[in-house]
Amino acid sequence: MRLLLVEDDMMIGESALDALRAEGYAVDWVRDGRAADAAWSSEHYDLVLLDLGLPARDGLQVLKAARERHDATPVLIVTARDAVDERIRGLDAGADDYLLKPYDLNELQARIRALVRRAAGRAEPALSHAGVCLNPATREATLHGQPLVLSQREWAVLEALMRRPGVILSRAQLEEKLYGWKDEISSNAVEVYVHSLRKKLGAEFIRNIRGMGYVLARDDGAAGGEPA
Repeated sequence: MRLLLVEDDMMIGESALDALRAEGYAVDWVRDGRAADAAWSSEHYDLVLLDLGLPARDGLQVLKAARERHDATPVLIVTARDAVDERIRGLDAGADDYLLKPYDLNELQARIRALVRRAAGRAEPALSHAGVCLNPATREATLHGQPLVLSQREWAVLEALMRRPGVILSRAQLEEKLYGWKDEISSNAVEVYVHSLRKKLGAEFIRNIRGMGYVLARDDGAAGGEPA
């Protein structure tokens, strides 16, 4: 899952960045409103963590610009502005949630998970498909009820596919979930993680649709398209 972190305070930003990457998120961090505009309008993110008091351009202006271009990315405002009218303005401008600084990192992560669930139209915390269950809150994975050990990037690939069962995701789309701007991407990274997941889940669990990308097999073991 890829996040945009918009935070000008170095200490808060570094702390959030380290915590989120430790949980397996790919995170791009920008420190002013103009950089936030540029990143948000040119990249796809699963969620934006948005400070309000930013250099160059205020966070509310950044948010309004995104909503005016009909960008529906979930937004969690994270700010020290604690007045009720500030919170009202943020929510009315299009934010999905509001978290005050200083905050607990565990609460931040819980709110991220809740917003992503809501955006996907799900109420339940766990993802399940064909005997595989992922719990993003606990980072636990099981296969037919038995513990399943996954690396962070195996988890990221599998989570991306399980969030959109039946949808073919291209290699580029999966790379977006794995890497931030500064991460070095090897040319066959996605193929390596898919190969590893197939060893653990079965050769037919993830199907390769020629020239298009990857999709989960249906629960009956079939998937549309021509498998590779």
